[in-house]
Parts: sequence; C-alpha cells; structure tokens
Amino acid sequence: MKTFVIGDIHGAYKALMQCLELSQFDPAKDSLICLGDVCDRGVQVKECIDVLMAIPRCVYILGNHDAWALNWAMEGKVPVAWIEQGGDLTIASYLGKPMPGAHMQFLSDAKYYYIYRNKLFVHGGFDAETPLEKTQKEVFLWDRGLLTRAREIQPSYPDYKFGTYDEVFVGHTPTISFGKTEPKKFCNVWALDTGAGWGAPLTIMDVDTHEFWQSDGALPSFGDKFQGHL
Repeated sequence: MKTFVIGDIHGAYKALMQCLELSQFDPAKDSLICLGDVCDRGVQVKECIDVLMAIPRCVYILGNHDAWALNWAMEGKVPVAWIEQGGDLTIASYLGKPMPGAHMQFLSDAKYYYIYRNKLFVHGGFDAETPLEKTQKEVFLWDRGLLTRAREIQPSYPDYKFGTYDEVFVGHTPTISFGKTEPKKFCNVWALDTGAGWGAPLTIMDVDTHEFWQSDGALPSFGDKFQGHL
C-alpha cells in the first residue's frame, strides 16, 4: 500500500489519467490525497470528479475553486470573479445541466485539511500560531503567505519547520509563478501545484519517498493575465 498526493487538477482529465498511469497507482490498495481545485480552467471537470469518486481511498481537500463551484451547484451563484477564473468551463463540463447530486456531495464532504503520519495536507496554507480547529476556512482555501514565507526563509534556514509537522503539502500557488514546472520544497513546505490549470504539467508524488511523476505539459508564457489570475 502506497500513499500519493496530487496537485491542483483543474479539469485536466488527460493529465490526471497520465499521472495515475505513470505512478502505477493501484486503486485497489493505494491511497490518493488530492490538494484541491479539481474544478475550473479545464474542460473535463465532470470526468475528473468521476475518476476521483471511483477511488476508494481518495482523500479530497477543498480548494477555493471547488468552493466557488459548489456555491454555483448548490445556490446558483455565478460571481464574475469565478467566471473570469475558469468557472465557465466547470459549467460547460456539465453541458449546461446541474451538477449531479453525487458530485455535490463529493465536494461537500471534502476536508479543509488532512494529517497523515505527522504530515499536513492543505490547499492554500495555515497559520502555525493558530490551532487548526480554530482556523478560519478562508485561510485553508486562499492563503499564500505560508509558501511565501517558506521561500523567503529557505536560503538562510532550510531546516526551519512551520508548525509541528514533519512536512506540509500545499497546492493553490502554481510553481510556474516562480518559474518552475516541478514540485519544490521550501523548509518543510512542499509546493505541489505545478500549473496544470495553465497547461503546465500535473504532478503526483509518493508521500513517503518523494518520487514524483508528471503529465505532459508546457510552461505557459508569463504575462499580466497569468500573474493576476491564480
């Protein structure tokens, strides 16, 4: 039995299937921890959720894009900010029909964080000074400060630990925003979103060995549109 973690999928069905195949993920016995944001920016959100729902040991962590999609599915909310950041493709993936109840339940049941062998998994970040159970959900969904601080501290204090965790795995902030298409570790924080939502590779990693596999993908061009829409 192995435990894998995968970065932000963003409707990239082909990339998801490549990662599962390349890593030799065995749904009959392996576990998969998803760092959130299966929704938006890709045209096959529905198909991706179908795949994840079929994995018995799938631990799904809610992302900010998932929260937007869930609000649309349950309450009909379609904020302009969501549409501008790929929400229209989530709607399109359901062919204009409502999100199935099973998919709504899948997202509703998602965790804000998950702990496995003293490793913390969260979509955005967390505040090391605040107990997880007292942390506002917006921090888990939207925080970028954790990864920013880890990148700043890494050169001088590479062994610094945020919180009491051996490792922290986050998505949300694409590594391509700082010019990398592979997962990067800063202090005890792993950045696993390698930009699948922007055409760059999707990454899956063995949590225990840190071996990782990536789908096909190319580094997108950098510009104001990319920098302003993460």
